[in-house]
Amino acid sequence: MICQDCKKRPATLHFTKIMNGEKTEVHICEHCAQEKSEMFMFSGNAGFSINNLLAGLLNIEPTINEAKANTFVNNEVVQCEKCKMTFQQFAKVGRFGCSNCYRTFNEQLNPILKRLHSGNTAHIGKIPKRAGGQIHIRKEIDELKLKLKEQITNEEFEQAALIRDEIRALEKKVSEHREGEV
Repeated sequence: MICQDCKKRPATLHFTKIMNGEKTEVHICEHCAQEKSEMFMFSGNAGFSINNLLAGLLNIEPTINEAKANTFVNNEVVQCEKCKMTFQQFAKVGRFGCSNCYRTFNEQLNPILKRLHSGNTAHIGKIPKRAGGQIHIRKEIDELKLKLKEQITNEEFEQAALIRDEIRALEKKVSEHREGEV
């Protein structure tokens, strides 16, 4: 893939930007990214790395202040028992020293994870496309039922009727699939 900016060098940095529900993909080379470092939130001197990105995300003022408030207990800095890393070191480096750090800094991580993942802190995983046909349909039905309740609450009954019909069609598909297995 060629850089979208200079159209000369291969694109090595790929960004997906979502603003107001509109998804835009940007593919640029390192040279163009360094020229536009303010736009892409990293300096030309330090280069770009996932560690720098994560460390930058962790420097969100309210969240870090909350984390710092939780870090100090009796003026002692909380640190990992195994690798001796402190939360301040983690925020600077952008990665933990060992697996025990996740348990040690759990209280500081939760507000950060909630902010980064739109309020979610638990990973529920993905469903394989080939093996999860029924699961995908059930999940879609559940999502449609939530939409249906919302439409009824907003008194948009015509739209609610369309959603109801869609739910019925999917439920029929599920029941036919079950009968085919037996």
